[in-house]
Amino acid sequence: MQFNFTKMHGLGNDFVVINCISQSVHLNTEEIQFIANRHLGIGCDQLLLVENTNDKDADFCYRIFNANGEEVEQCGNGARCFAIFVRDEGLTHKTEIPVITNTGRIVLKIEDEGENNNQVTVNMGIPELRPEKIPFIADRQSESYTLDIGGKTVIFSAVSIGNPHAVILVNDVETVVIDGLAQAIQQSSYFPNSVNVGFMQIIDQNNIKLRVYERGVGETQACGTGACAAVVAGRIQGLLENTVKTELQGGNLSIHWAGEQNPVMMTGATATVFKGTISL
Repeated sequence: MQFNFTKMHGLGNDFVVINCISQSVHLNTEEIQFIANRHLGIGCDQLLLVENTNDKDADFCYRIFNANGEEVEQCGNGARCFAIFVRDEGLTHKTEIPVITNTGRIVLKIEDEGENNNQVTVNMGIPELRPEKIPFIADRQSESYTLDIGGKTVIFSAVSIGNPHAVILVNDVETVVIDGLAQAIQQSSYFPNSVNVGFMQIIDQNNIKLRVYERGVGETQACGTGACAAVVAGRIQGLLENTVKTELQGGNLSIHWAGEQNPVMMTGATATVFKGTISL
């Protein structure tokens, strides 16, 4: 099997994007792992597939696979790359692009079609705080939870942005050691589908710093849904305003959430790195 691909990134969170509309591509878990391998394959955090959809309210189907080959529900940085990809491939001329993901419909808006400006805003939908919908095992919904995980007492907020997130407040994201704690939380029985773990430092009510340890990937340069989850967590605890600049290792995202029953809006840049052909 031979097919064309495009390598892209959103603030360093990198993707291999494949057009499955104009070419026939069927990948198994081992093939996805090979593509994602940074030594033997192309290398990426996630693989994105662009597919047709029968949904009358959407233009495309958007599927996401982590580097370990597992299909996941949502990816905010990938969604922005998806919008630029379908525009650049000539698959659409729209600037507002509705797509279907595993967790429902989202809308991607290209803010400026200029050649050097790939800013995209994504309507990420209404965040889910009910534990059973995240999913997260808890007796009741709360702004934050205190649990004993891996022999440590951990205080965090639990949010779903189409995928599960645990958000932990820290004093300094530069010095905190995240790997062991993040892995313990991911492997705990409290999160049946595992979880993305964010470590948030609040600078002021409109600015935060964030590191995210993703399921099936590890720490990434940026995580769009993680940024959304962090702002929601900060807002429900009364710590943040409704528009927040989120500083990640790969760059900045602007996150806006007006509060309960409103969608989270994420704006940020994307970049195309290179195009190629691979044979498997």
